[in-house]
Amino acid sequence: MVIELKSGKFLPEYAGKMNFYLAAVDDLLRHPEDAPTIGLILCKEKKQIVAEYALRNNAAPIGVSAYRLTERLPEAMQGSLPTAEQWEQRFGLEDGP
Repeated sequence: MVIELKSGKFLPEYAGKMNFYLAAVDDLLRHPEDAPTIGLILCKEKKQIVAEYALRNNAAPIGVSAYRLTERLPEAMQGSLPTAEQWEQRFGLEDGP
């Protein structure tokens, strides 16, 4: 899976760029037993009709979705992600840069 995170609204050219990424990943990284690579473009906002037109004739499996930022992690997810301290320990960052 290839995920691209965009800080603004969805633009049609993102579909072409994702198609390029999927072709490269399928050619260079995918194993024969793997399914085709899926692309997901996450944007701050998207207009459904623009996304539909951009992807209409594309054969690659690409999805577009909007995201929203929040100040706090939802309670249901709080126990499922590592804490900042756990990340620092895991990646050897506890002593700083």
